[in-house]
Amino acid sequence: MTGSLNIMKAEKESTNTCNITDKFDLNEITSQNTDGTSFTSSSSIKLQVTAEKSMFQSAIGGIISCVGGAVGTGNIWRFPRVLASNSNSGGALTFYIIWVLILFFWSIPILIVEYSLGRFTRNSVPVAFCKFFGQKFFWLGAWMVTVVFFLSCYYPVVLGWCIYYFYISCAYPLPKTEEEGLAVFNNFAEQSYWPVLTQFLAVALTGICLAGGVKWIEKANIILVPLLLFIILFMFGWAITRQYAEIGITFLFTPSWSTFKSPTLWIAAAGQNAFDTSSGMGIMTTYSTFMSRDSRIVSYSFLIPIINNLVSLYASITIFSTVFSTIIQTNPTVTRSAVVKLIKTSGPGSTGLTFTWIPVLFSKFGLFGRILCALFFLCLVCAGISSLLSITQIGVLAMKELNVSHRLAVAIALIASAIIGLPSAIYLDFLTNQDNTWGYGLVISGFLFCLLVIVYGPNRYRRVLINEFGINDCHLSIFWVPLIAFLVPLQSVALLGWWMYESITTDPKWFHLNWTSLLTTLLEWFVALIGLFILNWILYRTNILSKALNKAHGFDPYNPATYENTDEQMKYNSTINKKSINIDDITICTQL
Repeated sequence: MTGSLNIMKAEKESTNTCNITDKFDLNEITSQNTDGTSFTSSSSIKLQVTAEKSMFQSAIGGIISCVGGAVGTGNIWRFPRVLASNSNSGGALTFYIIWVLILFFWSIPILIVEYSLGRFTRNSVPVAFCKFFGQKFFWLGAWMVTVVFFLSCYYPVVLGWCIYYFYISCAYPLPKTEEEGLAVFNNFAEQSYWPVLTQFLAVALTGICLAGGVKWIEKANIILVPLLLFIILFMFGWAITRQYAEIGITFLFTPSWSTFKSPTLWIAAAGQNAFDTSSGMGIMTTYSTFMSRDSRIVSYSFLIPIINNLVSLYASITIFSTVFSTIIQTNPTVTRSAVVKLIKTSGPGSTGLTFTWIPVLFSKFGLFGRILCALFFLCLVCAGISSLLSITQIGVLAMKELNVSHRLAVAIALIASAIIGLPSAIYLDFLTNQDNTWGYGLVISGFLFCLLVIVYGPNRYRRVLINEFGINDCHLSIFWVPLIAFLVPLQSVALLGWWMYESITTDPKWFHLNWTSLLTTLLEWFVALIGLFILNWILYRTNILSKALNKAHGFDPYNPATYENTDEQMKYNSTINKKSINIDDITICTQL
């Protein structure tokens, strides 16, 4: 068949329509076969069109910006700190083993659900859940938005640290010892109000991007993200060749089997995997709403998290090699236990580990190292902003589908984030509490994605939303069904139950209200759920949810007529030249 495509105006459809501007109507695609017959499909090529978003000017710009959204402070700051907090003097290999296992048997199966859910429904997470469960279960999807919102409240604080360290790298000599590095971090994070200023600066930069578009961040990322990856590799190569670095590497790859039975270690590894890969966050569900049916989501679900976790691995080796090398050169008689203890005292929960030691590493290069250090933190700022954009956009999209304007949704998300994030900027203990509470909350989010698949039918989900709906994608094996239906939800329930039991039996103050107690975490979750139940009731009673579903994009998973026999032209290799469409009039979001 030849692909002779003619674009003609058509009526909007109720279930599978696109957002359009005044300058471009939803089009019906007519394709002519070689025998002279023709067929039409108004949903053949679905462009996510909106006048409110900016687009990337090139495919490479979109890809690199997505890399910037994936690789950021979660890899370079959070992973080494979580690794340090969950290791003892025996070694850290046990954490690595659990971390890799959870990647393949928890994160990747959930990511497949996220990608396919967004691509099929083309809606925010809460509205997508309503399509499967009904309006009374809006709160299930809203839980994920809530968890990610609280993450977005303290994330600008860490991003603000990067901004501050970029400033001191330019204005002051770098610290040369661990004492100097700790002093710089403590004076900044615990004994001044600099974190508040830099937090608001980070929120303001994010607001500019969300309100005014992402074209400038794309242009910056095309230069800064590859530069960041180059500097990380350079740091890695330099760190592992330093004297005594092999002792740090040996520590990282030595198992401490006694920690294997610690539920805290397992749930920390699961939470870190969620941070590394964005599994359970709803970020990939949001991104994939802009994907066409020929997007290779199964391939993305494997390739992107593996590459992302490799960056975390390199970052941890770099940090620990630097720590052991510097300390042993300063004090050759120091023991491994003493080094591990020092690592854990770099701020509450090792929050200052990376910020303490990266400048110390670069100080060994003199002026060249100072320039590299400034570039490193500048690149990390840009990548961090990309990540914060992704996190914030989840809530913005959810509000927009409830008929809140784009700019108002951005304002609400950022103002609330800045206010609720203030305690994290002032008190490191509060930041550590938020990081742990909502990091553990991601495990619940992962379970809810599994619940959606189980209720719909795992094999049916695999067939309808992935294998049959996708075009030119890898075939998802039947092996995924027992993973998502049994193993992944069992892991989530077992980890949370095990962690609660261990907390109750080992911590005599678990029922006290302090930053690290089990009761505090459960109380925060309970308050969030009560708020979501109330919000769900209000939206249901006022018919706001009903209106959101009536104008929802995408397809109905329980109505085959909305998704069968669509996009026929793509199956016959018919194409449309997107360059012929004026991108100033419409926007095709190509985040992924």
